[in-house]
Amino acid sequence: MGLLGKFERRAPATTTDPIEEPDGITSMVDTEKVAAAIQEDVNTPGHHHVHPDAERAVVRKLDWRIPPLVGALYLLAFLDRSNIGNARIAGMSEDLHLVGNRYQWLLNVFYISYILFEFQAIMWKVVPPHIWATFTVLGWGLVATLQSTTQSWAGEMACRFFLGIFEAGFGPGIPYLLSFFYLRHEVGLRIGIFLSAAPLATCFAGALAYGITSGHSHLANWRLLFLVEGLPTILMAPVAFFFLPDSPDEARFLNAEERLVARARGVRQVGSEKRLGGVVWKDIGAALLDPKCWFTAFMYFSCNVSFSSLPVFLPTILRAIGFTAINAQGLTAPPYFIAFLVTILSTYVADRIQQRGYMIMFLSCVGGIGYVLLATCKSVGARYFGVFLAASGVFPCIANILPWVLNNQGSDTRRGVGIALLNMIGQCGPLLGTNIFPEDDAPRYIKGQSICAAFIFFNGLLAFGLRRLLVWENKKLDKKYASQVSQGANGTADSEGKGSAVAEENYGPRYRYIL
Repeated sequence: MGLLGKFERRAPATTTDPIEEPDGITSMVDTEKVAAAIQEDVNTPGHHHVHPDAERAVVRKLDWRIPPLVGALYLLAFLDRSNIGNARIAGMSEDLHLVGNRYQWLLNVFYISYILFEFQAIMWKVVPPHIWATFTVLGWGLVATLQSTTQSWAGEMACRFFLGIFEAGFGPGIPYLLSFFYLRHEVGLRIGIFLSAAPLATCFAGALAYGITSGHSHLANWRLLFLVEGLPTILMAPVAFFFLPDSPDEARFLNAEERLVARARGVRQVGSEKRLGGVVWKDIGAALLDPKCWFTAFMYFSCNVSFSSLPVFLPTILRAIGFTAINAQGLTAPPYFIAFLVTILSTYVADRIQQRGYMIMFLSCVGGIGYVLLATCKSVGARYFGVFLAASGVFPCIANILPWVLNNQGSDTRRGVGIALLNMIGQCGPLLGTNIFPEDDAPRYIKGQSICAAFIFFNGLLAFGLRRLLVWENKKLDKKYASQVSQGANGTADSEGKGSAVAEENYGPRYRYIL
């Protein structure tokens, strides 16, 4: 069983499902017969069914290679952007004279460049992904490492600005890239695997920073921290170049028969085997006018107020609660490890029940309660428990919002624009989130915790509103296409009356929004 094999879920039964084997056939598949059947199906107009065992084998191979690779790269990206919080209490504040609001500006300048260069998300469709990934990974790896050489606040500001440029070209577009490899009911869990690297990175950041800052090096501890955490990213650039495929049907780890399966899956998704290249300009305008895109964009904004501030300020918050600087570094790890597990579990459950709205509402309540505890409680135990709840609500919310965007746009261009808009609006949240914990509010930071609580509860309210909108639009589609669906229409029908399963993830008679 593959990495995610036990999590696999069959799509709801429709006429577009793969043709099942007759009773009595064993699970062992004759490769030559399957290959011949696949070849015939792919080459026959209107036929895009493949053997279910062959399809599962392809998905398992993708699972072993794509989510772990992009997840590892995102782990490094999140580590390199958020370790400044650990560096601050490891001596950087004194060495670079971070007085007044200088530290806040180091956080702001990253997100300013990140927002300005969000349009790069669409580059995953325009430039071969293995080339684009190599460029961005090498770029932010070099900048992250060079932070260890900075001698002034201005130099660190320049590093953070360029770090934001390169990271904006990677993380925001990965969910869009994953939609090229996985079907609509498969992509949520894979995005969860990818995004779970964020809390895992923060978990490692705390443990790693604890190990580095507790030693006695000739190099300043904060410089050593940037150096140790930046160099692995540079080493991963050639890995991205050689091991990240541009598309499923071009993956070198798939054999000829498996590539045919990948081609058939692509046709089932969007009606075409090739998805890289230009964009459809009219779909760009349609996506920008779609209220669903704006709902998710403001949901992402609300989550990012908390998502961005928690990693960079948590060591400071824990230190203010009463822990020493070294213990504060180590105690950041457990809450993020729990958030890592909840992120994967919540996306799996949402994929299985196809109910992302309810999941986001629940997680928003969990995160909001955590921030309320941080704002109102005085005991160390209660506040530390609030950190667990906050991390377990905020990070999984992000992981469920991103696939909701992809699930509810009916073309590749619209999905790409939806992701770009989500990030352009959503990444403005950190500009607020990183400025609501001024030193004057120490040690309890009541204002910052209260603002985070309000926004995460607001995220749940937006999820409720979007779900109501989707229910209403699905009812309209049911009325519009009732006669066609009853006749089995979805493109054309074959001689047995079965749907051709062409472009089932694009707008059409059988397309319905995922709630």
